[in-house]
Amino acid sequence: MTRHFLRDDDISPAEQAEILELALDLKANPYSRKIFQGPKTVAVIFDKTSTRTRVSFAVGISDLGGVPLIIDAQGSQMGAKESVSDTAKVLERQVAQIVWRTYAQSGLEEMAANSKVPVINALSDEYHPCQLLADLLTIKEHKGNLAGLKLVYIGDGNNMANSYLIACAMAGMHVVVVTPEKYSPAKDVVAKATQIAAATGGTVSVSHDPAAAVEGADVLATDTWVSMGQEAEKAQRVSDFAGFTIDSELLSLAKADAIVLHCLPAYRGYEISTEVLDGEQAVIWDEAENRLHAQKALMVWLDERAK
Repeated sequence: MTRHFLRDDDISPAEQAEILELALDLKANPYSRKIFQGPKTVAVIFDKTSTRTRVSFAVGISDLGGVPLIIDAQGSQMGAKESVSDTAKVLERQVAQIVWRTYAQSGLEEMAANSKVPVINALSDEYHPCQLLADLLTIKEHKGNLAGLKLVYIGDGNNMANSYLIACAMAGMHVVVVTPEKYSPAKDVVAKATQIAAATGGTVSVSHDPAAAVEGADVLATDTWVSMGQEAEKAQRVSDFAGFTIDSELLSLAKADAIVLHCLPAYRGYEISTEVLDGEQAVIWDEAENRLHAQKALMVWLDERAK
């Protein structure tokens, strides 16, 4: 049966752990799996600009023996002259998988509903599940087991916050999302993560006090305060997020061996200080590399289940 990966909980906690173990194996043996030999083509569609997603998927597909077909929004008919469902029916006959970096989660759901090949969410306005696989892989490398660790995400209650809530709850972690009150994550996502955590031994909470929240944290994470499409709100957001920067003072309140994540691009002096970004506790460049290994593992895992 064809499986898709549109949000973090499209897989089970056990399957999440399986993909992470596979990612570790593929990182150690990068050319050991050639699932796209033929070669087979994978469509990688970009409605939003990208550096890490574009590079990591293109390299990963090539490592797996395939050919990445990069499709930019301005170079296709999708969403303008042709529906998402019709596009899916065209692509499924010619490609092995479909990767899409887009805006609306509903578009990904429509694509998956009309595709017989796996569809992967490479980012939407609601979730960024591939990034969380990379983040969990990075944490696992530096901390060992994930279960029981405390991760504090400080920033906007956006797609990254949603994915941290769901994915970390699935891993049995204690996840805290810290935002200014009016930027709190969606209540339905918090409720879903809380439900998952009850079964995995994790916990979920939302806070508006960075200093209190980071006490005892094993991992600190952040993201830009101004996402794509929010540029007109920059001045207001910078004002609203005053006091929510991960700097050396805030980091000192976490555990002495805490690590710091950022999905990038980073805006130094805003959500994270230069001294932290370039400091010894930041594992951000490992995290960026791990997009490659985590996504390769995901593509292999989805391919095995499509047979």
